[in-house]
Amino acid sequence: MAGEPTVAEKLKELYELQQIDSKIDEIKVLKGELPMEVSDLEDDIAGLETRIGRLRSQIGEMEEEASRQEAKIKESEALILRYKSQLDNVKNNREYDALMKELELQNLDIQLSEKKIRSANKDIQNKQDTLTAAEERLAAKQKDLDVKKIELEQIIQKTEKEEERLARQTEKVRKNIEERLLRAYDKIRNNYRNGLAVVTVERNSCGGCFNMIPPQMQLEISMRKKIIACEHCGRILVDDYIMDVGQEEAEKQEAN
Repeated sequence: MAGEPTVAEKLKELYELQQIDSKIDEIKVLKGELPMEVSDLEDDIAGLETRIGRLRSQIGEMEEEASRQEAKIKESEALILRYKSQLDNVKNNREYDALMKELELQNLDIQLSEKKIRSANKDIQNKQDTLTAAEERLAAKQKDLDVKKIELEQIIQKTEKEEERLARQTEKVRKNIEERLLRAYDKIRNNYRNGLAVVTVERNSCGGCFNMIPPQMQLEISMRKKIIACEHCGRILVDDYIMDVGQEEAEKQEAN
């Protein structure tokens, strides 16, 4: 286009951009929540793997503690045998009392070690139950992730080329639109879940919010002399024949 674009041409470019972006939005809807679900599952799996690693480490430490206590029991039992054999050779009451004291201490040590082993075994069982549950959750999450990754990959394979083509079209059209209008367009799009910033008048109503458009405003919209926004939702309004802009002029020139 030579010179400054007319308002009609600007409106056409905005509506063309809207149509392209709406097609991109449709592809995103097709993907649905899959990308976010895949990301969330990957985070959950990473957290479970960390927890499982920590549980295994804790179980290992508890098993080592139980083994240490078992070794202490064996040491105490060996000392008890030795002290009992020495009882046969005591020479006085003092030696006898000293050996009996040592035997009593070793028996107490054995009881304490046995208590620690029972406690460790109980803790190990509890941790093992938690570990088993975590491993089952991990397996289920991994299975779910594998399924969703396949679903997402299939959709990506179907839509990747189309997305790339639409992205190129969007970039090309945006280059022709002045920055001020682009900012307004993007702001309106971000305000609505359906991403509609430029809409046509449908059955005398805004194609975005469906509120009635006064006849005088409809006339102004069809004249394309200025950019008009819906007074209810702020979307930019265009007439049904906006995409014909430029064709009419070209046809006139051909006729002449």
